[in-house]
Amino acid sequence: MPKPCCSMHKHYYKTNLANPGPDANRSNQTSHRFEPAFSFLISITLLHPPTSSSSNYQLFQKGEEKERKQNAQRIIIAMAEQNQNQTTEAGRHQEVGHKSLLQSDALYQYILETSVYPREPESMKELRELTAKHPWNIMTTSADEGQFLNMLLKLINAKNTMEIGVYTGYSLLATALALPEDGKILAMDINRENYELGLPVIKKAGVDHKIEFREGPALPVLDEMVKDEKNHGSYDFIFVDADKDNYLNYHKRLIELVKVGGVIGYDNTLWNGSVVAPPDAPLRKYVRYYRDFVLELNKALAVDPRIEICMLPVGDGITICRRIK
Repeated sequence: MPKPCCSMHKHYYKTNLANPGPDANRSNQTSHRFEPAFSFLISITLLHPPTSSSSNYQLFQKGEEKERKQNAQRIIIAMAEQNQNQTTEAGRHQEVGHKSLLQSDALYQYILETSVYPREPESMKELRELTAKHPWNIMTTSADEGQFLNMLLKLINAKNTMEIGVYTGYSLLATALALPEDGKILAMDINRENYELGLPVIKKAGVDHKIEFREGPALPVLDEMVKDEKNHGSYDFIFVDADKDNYLNYHKRLIELVKVGGVIGYDNTLWNGSVVAPPDAPLRKYVRYYRDFVLELNKALAVDPRIEICMLPVGDGITICRRIK
């Protein structure tokens, strides 16, 4: 599928997402839980044209950026309200940020109550509960995935990390708590306001000094970093939870920035199970559209000789890539 330009993105959002059509009201046989709206919404927060051409970066003028944010916010609010209504359906999980692919809600609740919540740091609990009150709370990282990231970072002794896609910072806080006192995180998101909602909690936890936050699209920043060879192989861990149609563009750059033996984590790689949906499955239009980009990424990662991979059904699916050469 051709990768749409910025104007095509906006047209698609306005015509297909804000008005999802009759198929949005049909029962989704792929999953009985939230559609992966949360992952699409995260992608909106870091939205920019899916291209590496420097000339296209000129589109990010102030007026264009303001309009894009306003459009994204309208879509997020509408979709958040839609999912809040869906939680009243029988069998749906009530947890904010519920993205589990488990077939049993009771089993997912057991995991949360047995191993996640009892071990969740107080600051992460506070940020999770704060985010739950936000109208776009479906964008948050799930608690079990936050716990997984925290442990993974400790296991690999990560010190210099990067995060693309932040929202209120739950996964960012999980990372910051796992890093040593002199650890660093380069965090990028197009929406500073959401980040600043969680910033007081991050400061209260005493880890804000580890974070360098940059507002704006990530690709221009990554391009500049790749140009400087001192940045090559300098990152221990990189987490990507942003615009799915740019995941491959990110990978082309991040593979140069992560060290040999380092890890890149790509979120939402199972796209709420839609990656195995049959051609005639009643998927929402945005789910069907972005699924192609997720499938493209998964195929590319599977044959990339520079990495070892492990795809896990945690949250909405996360693929762990370890650079080996």
